[in-house]
Amino acid sequence: MTKTFNEFLEEQLQDPEFKKEYDALESERNLIRAAVDARKASGLTQKELSLRTGIAQADISKLEHGNANPSIRTLQRLAKGMGMRLHISFLPDNNQNS
Repeated sequence: MTKTFNEFLEEQLQDPEFKKEYDALESERNLIRAAVDARKASGLTQKELSLRTGIAQADISKLEHGNANPSIRTLQRLAKGMGMRLHISFLPDNNQNS
């Protein structure tokens, strides 16, 4: 029987080293998810967003697949192209032992 991605991920998360690395990338995963969700909510394709922002469609694709580290300026251009504004915040880390 073939495992689904989520089943495979749950299995891998049992490994403490894997879980540590996975958890360390949470902010990046959240940014990617937010960017993709915002673009889709705007009803835009990557190509349409590219035309609105002047950012290459390939670069938008890289960002959405986690293969790019965009600057705040790039994120602001993307937000503007989607008729949105960028909002970044710092949250308390409830997992941090001080």
